[in-house]
Amino acid sequence: MAKYVDQGVHVTQVTCTLGEEGEVLLPELAHLASDQEDALGAHRQTELAAAMAELGVSDFRLLGGPGRFRDSGMMGTPQNDRPDSFWRTDLLEAALELVPIIREVRPQVVVTYDDFGGYGHPDHIQAHRVTHYAVALAAGPTFRSDLGEPWQVSKLYWTAFPRSIVVAGIEAMKAQGIEDDFTSMDPDDLPFACDDSLVTTAIEAGDWLDRKMSALRAHGTQVTVDGGFFALADNVGAEAFGTEYYRLALGDPGPADENGWERDLFAGVDG
Repeated sequence: MAKYVDQGVHVTQVTCTLGEEGEVLLPELAHLASDQEDALGAHRQTELAAAMAELGVSDFRLLGGPGRFRDSGMMGTPQNDRPDSFWRTDLLEAALELVPIIREVRPQVVVTYDDFGGYGHPDHIQAHRVTHYAVALAAGPTFRSDLGEPWQVSKLYWTAFPRSIVVAGIEAMKAQGIEDDFTSMDPDDLPFACDDSLVTTAIEAGDWLDRKMSALRAHGTQVTVDGGFFALADNVGAEAFGTEYYRLALGDPGPADENGWERDLFAGVDG
């Protein structure tokens, strides 16, 4: 996002929930948790704004407005069964909140989670479904006057974590003597990783890596700078986290390099 903003591209970011059920990693803010004051959502809006400021994204929105859809928690938890959770929301109802944004912004490219939701989070999976449905609806005839004029997105991508990159990161951390939940994972059993052959696009953005990491740190209640993701980034660095990988799910692929990868999300898009 930071790279494309700096290149003059209009970037719009849409968040589907306030993350009310997220784990609170900062002891001094533990009282905000959903099982206490249930005030985490409001705080996380400030974290989102800070993260977007780091990336230079000025157009960021909450789907349907703040609190329209409740964070669903993880699969199998009571929060997942709440009727106001995003996971339980009717797909058409949620998609109709995204359609007018697509028709207003008229994006050439849309990026969302893969069908596993990155790591299986129900709200990420729902975001994937809602995005696909909204993109399809946005392209069709206007059936409500308040939804704007039809718009056809040229390309729709899923984010991707190539298995080879993840395994290399785990091995690099082990070589450094780092032992945590991440390094203990079986390299052959990484549900969030995809086969390298499925990757269609690799975006080199190493020059923006510092801003990416700063944006992640802005989510202080949910992201810790010790271990896990940040330990992996410190050991693998720009090689893994300065390059972002995608799978083209809709649209025609553009010119590819010797690896068979596009190097620009807008590759082959006219205008």
